[in-house]
Amino acid sequence: MTTATTRTPPASSGAPTVRLSSPAVQPSLPSLTGLRWMAALLVFGLHVHNFGYFGGTGGRLVSWGFGAGASGVSFFFLLSGFVLTWSARPRDRALAFWRRRIARVYPVHLVTLAVALVMAHTLTHQARPTAHQTLANALLLHSWWRPWWQTLNPVSWSLACEAFFYAAFPALISLLRRLGARGSTALGGLSVAAVMVLAWAEAHHWWDRSVYSLPAARLPEFVLGAVTARLVLLGRWRGPGLEASLALAVIGYFLVPQVTPGYSATVCTIAGFALLIPAAAVADLHGLPSLWRHRRMVRLGELSFAFYMIHLLVLRAATSVLGTKPRFGVLTGTAVTTAAFAVALALSWTLYEGVERPARRLLLRRRPARRPQTIPSPEPEAVPAGQPEAVFPVRTASGDGTGLPGGGGAGA
Repeated sequence: MTTATTRTPPASSGAPTVRLSSPAVQPSLPSLTGLRWMAALLVFGLHVHNFGYFGGTGGRLVSWGFGAGASGVSFFFLLSGFVLTWSARPRDRALAFWRRRIARVYPVHLVTLAVALVMAHTLTHQARPTAHQTLANALLLHSWWRPWWQTLNPVSWSLACEAFFYAAFPALISLLRRLGARGSTALGGLSVAAVMVLAWAEAHHWWDRSVYSLPAARLPEFVLGAVTARLVLLGRWRGPGLEASLALAVIGYFLVPQVTPGYSATVCTIAGFALLIPAAAVADLHGLPSLWRHRRMVRLGELSFAFYMIHLLVLRAATSVLGTKPRFGVLTGTAVTTAAFAVALALSWTLYEGVERPARRLLLRRRPARRPQTIPSPEPEAVPAGQPEAVFPVRTASGDGTGLPGGGGAGA
């Protein structure tokens, strides 16, 4: 791979050519961090709806706006594939990649798992997990077995899917680097076809269990995100601009209620999301307008993983005070939702600053280079006077390697 590659934007964009210096140091894409916050917010709204904070008109409005919020997880899967491919280091070893991913997601997962365990044994209305469920959750294996997937911190099921994606990524990036633009496009088409086939098969009850939370069934979304990143890197992306892509994503989002609940919703949103993510990346590369690049959006995007992992535990804890499905009016429901959101956001900031960042620095800290042992010369005059001491360069750690503020996708 060459050390300098010219990225030619789509002819319709009219944007100047961008030259990237090296695939090892790709430009940051802050709009993707901002979009990540919006996906986390959709999931929060869905859970507010599921917990029944609103009744009557308010409930209908929340259902209309956030009933399809689970599609935010599909966005995370696509975004994760894009970000990891965008930031993949040349000649990177699989063990080094996995080490960075563990440092990125595992500390917050373990802390929220511990919080969920305490809640399960101290609060009312909480199911107590078995030892097998707890172990599977800790090892991020619980999404492979349907009876375990919603235990403890339910949102961590998507993290188990991400763990599977991380395991497969070294082989995937090696394949993409060999395929070229046409081969990558074909792989993206196969990924979309796989989503369609899986959705059709589930809707027609080809198997007893849902594939919604099955990591292998969600892999095509991750692969599609990786393909779009590869095409942007090669200067071969020809998708619509940011505004048109966002419009298609919104249309797909509101089509979700028209299909069978569960995995089938992915069919509605996958095209819009697969266009929106690279469109936002291209907008950042060429300096085109993007509201997702605003510093507040980027900051919230940095907190989005911690927010995603803690918000449902906050809503669950609130049931001890509010009861289950209280069905408040609009004003009371809004006040309660605002309070729950504020608590979740404050805790996510605490997790990010107190757990996620310091744990990542600690786990990725490089050991200081060992000084070479000096062998005394039998003849002191053999070393010329004034000879400068040898200098050994020390390579510094470079964070989690995503090239994006706050790291990768959801759970990325």
